[in-house]
Amino acid sequence: MILGVDVGGTFTDLVLLDPHGQIRVHKLPTSVHDPSVAIWQGIADLGADPRAVVVHGTTVATNALLERRGARTALITTAGFRDVLEIGRQTRSELYALYPTRPVPLVPAPWRFEVPERMDRNGMVLTPLDLQETDAIVSRLMEEQIESVAVCFLFSFLNPTHERQVRERIVQPRGSSAPFVSLSCEVLPEYREYERTSTTVINAYVAPLISRYLTNLEEKLGERRLRVMQSNGGTISAEAARTHAAQTVLSGPAGGVMGAFAVARMAGLDQCITLDMGGTSTDVSLCPGRVQETAEGMITGLPLRLPMIDIHTIGAGGGSIARLDAGGALRVGPQSAGADPGPVCYGNARAQEITVTDANLVLGRLDADHFLGGRMKLDVERTRAYMEELARRLNLPLATAAWGVIRVVNSNMERAIRTISVERGYDPRRFTLVAFGGAGPLHACELAAALRIPRVLVPLHPGVLSALGMVLADAMKDYSQTVMLPAGQVSAEALQGLFHALQERARADLHAEGFDDTQIMFQPALDMRYVGQSYELTIPLVPQAGAAAGPSAPGIQEWVRAFHEAHRQRFSHADETEPVEIVNLRLKATGQSPKPRFLYEEPRDLDPRAAVIGQKAVYFAPDSLVPRPLPTTLYERQRLAPGHRLLGPALVVQLDATTLIPPDWAARVDGWRNLIIEPC
Repeated sequence: MILGVDVGGTFTDLVLLDPHGQIRVHKLPTSVHDPSVAIWQGIADLGADPRAVVVHGTTVATNALLERRGARTALITTAGFRDVLEIGRQTRSELYALYPTRPVPLVPAPWRFEVPERMDRNGMVLTPLDLQETDAIVSRLMEEQIESVAVCFLFSFLNPTHERQVRERIVQPRGSSAPFVSLSCEVLPEYREYERTSTTVINAYVAPLISRYLTNLEEKLGERRLRVMQSNGGTISAEAARTHAAQTVLSGPAGGVMGAFAVARMAGLDQCITLDMGGTSTDVSLCPGRVQETAEGMITGLPLRLPMIDIHTIGAGGGSIARLDAGGALRVGPQSAGADPGPVCYGNARAQEITVTDANLVLGRLDADHFLGGRMKLDVERTRAYMEELARRLNLPLATAAWGVIRVVNSNMERAIRTISVERGYDPRRFTLVAFGGAGPLHACELAAALRIPRVLVPLHPGVLSALGMVLADAMKDYSQTVMLPAGQVSAEALQGLFHALQERARADLHAEGFDDTQIMFQPALDMRYVGQSYELTIPLVPQAGAAAGPSAPGIQEWVRAFHEAHRQRFSHADETEPVEIVNLRLKATGQSPKPRFLYEEPRDLDPRAAVIGQKAVYFAPDSLVPRPLPTTLYERQRLAPGHRLLGPALVVQLDATTLIPPDWAARVDGWRNLIIEPC
């Protein structure tokens, strides 16, 4: 039995996979002050087996970075490099700003320490580690009550000896009372000292918080085994998450992309754009037949160079607050009402600011009696009163003001989708928009119309799809090593040997988590570039089972040709006469886990009137300016079966989401019980 748990800013979602391959879903408000309270309540409501495996997506690391409330962290680095976090790459995020600003480093200057030591570019010791100076620094750490220490030495990715010596001087005399120690040779054994230092510091900054959170959660889960979703779309054990906490920064959104792509691929629509609109934010990702990864993430302006799903996030959700700026223009987000106090319509007396959810209710796009499957009654009158105040300030009719809120948030999401598609050379007209999250299906058709996306897919359980993605996720670990080898001179056998070392580490780690060789898959890749270039492209190879990872004897030239082709696709040119350099080796190791059995049912010609539960007036604006009420049919999602066809305007209500089908659009239920919505 596997239980997926996604804790969002507004709701906590749970998906339970039972031993027979069937799934059950649950949704309840997030307990803001202690997320484990809502998790435990959801587990009790579902009646999950005490021996179930719990796969959890957490926002603890993300929130710690956003709010700058991580552990008291120090940095120990090579003499002369204490200010690498301040200097960075000397790039300006705002090129024309008269007064440019840079993110404040997570480690303040007084807690950045230098120690005499030095390796050369080949990993040979130039200056031995000064143990006396190291012990003096450790004493200062204890005086300052430092909770976590990041250690990052020059060229330690080639020779980690000095970093490991520092950890011994910190941990051995103190045992369990010692600060947490994060070594760059274990977090990111790659060159580029700024990115390596930043990533190691981020890991140290959030690790104590993640450790305390997971310990508290494990105590409440009892015998249930806990696994944690990573940013790369796979899971790791709770113990591994404590050590490699930075890998969980985008765990919730990653689960959504994995779930959305799995559903779209089953439906034969794997060229898709995922739209995850929750209560606080919207996450979009482009999947051109595969889930795309990147190793060049930025979190609050800080480089985080770890493998992660390529996701673009904006502050636009159902709880995003509508307000007027200093010039009187209507703005929506990124501030959110969250779960507490939440939107006005949720009935909390402290909620006094209009949100996107409130605007949808005023326009009739949410039904007050069927929210959360009828378990939560929405306060229409109070919401209208607050919306009327906003309309008065805008000097607009009530419905037009509410429509203005929807148009602004839609334009923000449209811009995000253009960023990941049009701006990267992809035509949205060749993709399907997979809409999920509690609010995604409400806005998807209007976004698709604006971007000329031909169809929208709404999964059977859209509001809890991120939790479903966690149930579907395999155990996954990423390994890398900088090698700096000329592709024209390296032998396949030499590369095979280097990959073998990574493979043995991966095999041992997955064996420790309970996977045998028959469940393990390896995905080797090379980071390659033309000699003299500053950045590289990652070139993957076909996944391999069990034993072998790395190129075969004729494989080197195949990888070089693949690099030229990837360079041509990305930059519109390639030069096959230029020498190519192998910068990093990468290995993705996957431990395959049980999957639910999704049953396909052949669609039949069915009468949709059996699923009708009422009719109401809903506002639409075909000309995008003035909304007009139209009689709209309400359907219950649970009653829809493969073959049902619905004509817009229509609302489809269910426990975890509401789907809006505008006029001149039609929906059909496919054999997997997805809603496929297309213009008539």
